[in-house]
Amino acid sequence: MSDQVYHVPVLLNEVIEGLHINPDGIYVDCTFGGGGHSKAILSKLGTKGKLIAFDQDDDAKNNLPDDERLVFVSHNFRHLQRFLKLEGITTVDGIMADLGVSSHQFNEAERGFSIRFNAELDMRMDQRQTLTAFDVVQTYTEQQLHKLFEQYGEVTNSKTLAKTIVQVRNNASLKTIDGFKNALREIVKGNPNKYFAQVFQALRIEVNDELGVLKEMLQQIPSLLNPGGRAVIITFHSLEDRLVKNFFRRGSFEEPEENPFTNTVQKSVLKIITKKPVVPTDKEMKENPRSRSAKLRVAEKI
Repeated sequence: MSDQVYHVPVLLNEVIEGLHINPDGIYVDCTFGGGGHSKAILSKLGTKGKLIAFDQDDDAKNNLPDDERLVFVSHNFRHLQRFLKLEGITTVDGIMADLGVSSHQFNEAERGFSIRFNAELDMRMDQRQTLTAFDVVQTYTEQQLHKLFEQYGEVTNSKTLAKTIVQVRNNASLKTIDGFKNALREIVKGNPNKYFAQVFQALRIEVNDELGVLKEMLQQIPSLLNPGGRAVIITFHSLEDRLVKNFFRRGSFEEPEENPFTNTVQKSVLKIITKKPVVPTDKEMKENPRSRSAKLRVAEKI
């Protein structure tokens, strides 16, 4: 399968520009996927340069270029530091991550990511893990489901949705995407496709612990980057973007407390390069509709 079909790299030129590549440097691509970003990074590296690419999805291995400067790690990038250490690397010159689900994962019906196909309600990025989306809808309490759909999917009637799932799950089978959608048809608000896209986003974030993974990765960036080294992160929804923005700005994920009596400002060891997030051009959005919600932020180690 060609990598073009697999996943068109989002904001490619902007990523390369943001990384500010040193030809002899060591770089990390946290989300190898179709390898589009990695190939562009390799094209800027000299013979001494090195690229470490992470991807927990086994299918990504099929896209590896034959290049001895590339080391592939088939694990989740939350373990960044640990696996870099195994390669004898303690600091790097740049780290990039594209947090979007690859087109390939959406298009493989049996992976259960897409509302367009009927398949088992799965959604695991790493097939080695056990928790599936079906397990979530089948075993979580009403409170857990309500919180999950409200926070991760911003689903308008998340309370009703959670209540209905708990009511129907013992009589109706939610094991497949069609079964799940049919069981909930009565309570869908607005456009069904948009509604289920939000519901599925929430389940996918939960199954793959996407926000936990992102937080762990961000916390490792300051100690991994060499001075002048850069982190380039592409997010696809406001929850992720907020985490990246806060961490780049303050080195923490919390919004600062509004207290008129204290003026302690938490300082980050990172300098923000993008005052506002970089978004795709109209041309890119037209050619690759999946890039529509992408936001890119860049920070540099002081």
